[in-house]
Amino acid sequence: MEDHNGHRPTKAELAYELVRQQILRGELEPGAVIQQGSLARELGISTTPLREAMRRLMSDGLVELDAHRDARVSALNAEEARDLVELRRSLDPLAAGLAAERRTRADLEVIRSTAAELAPLRSDPKAEELGTHRLFHHAIYSASHNDLLVQTLDGLWDKADRYRRLALKVERSQEDLDRTHAEHLALVEAVAAGDALGAAAVMRDHVDASLGAKAATRLQTAVPEGVVRSGK
Repeated sequence: MEDHNGHRPTKAELAYELVRQQILRGELEPGAVIQQGSLARELGISTTPLREAMRRLMSDGLVELDAHRDARVSALNAEEARDLVELRRSLDPLAAGLAAERRTRADLEVIRSTAAELAPLRSDPKAEELGTHRLFHHAIYSASHNDLLVQTLDGLWDKADRYRRLALKVERSQEDLDRTHAEHLALVEAVAAGDALGAAAVMRDHVDASLGAKAATRLQTAVPEGVVRSGK
């Protein structure tokens, strides 16, 4: 299997992406021990490329390795949840404002088509349901035509997905679902109208009331299983 650049991924790269997706989809939950031997057999690879993948996942903050090289999915962290919201509160509105200024006709087609696929996120969503929301936000990011900003926000989205799943363990009210839907529609209209200030304002409100923000609040007041608070 090759990517669009003709690069054939190594066994370590394949293992990294497979385990990363299992973590982000919630198949490997926070705090879970990763049985490297059985996982290597499941993936059909030796433990050497798997250990390389584990080290890379550790650098991403998704896996912890102890002195005996045992691997465990990193626990959710109240400070990281807060940090993610703070970053997104600055960068998402920036992307939305730039998108309103720079979007092309093709950008608007993608934004509108992904918005049409959105459905309210309720408890225990499927990976595909979370994926539709990511596609919509990525369409907004991409319309900013700022590659570094898009890369940064895509990376933040990866880290935030586990916190979204935590927030979705609590049933959302119909008012919350309606508000989120209205914000998505308002974002589309503001970007289409070229209203940079309006798009940024809607996006800021959207982040403030987001699932990530709800998770950060929850983690500050309770410590569920698989969650830690750092000492900083």
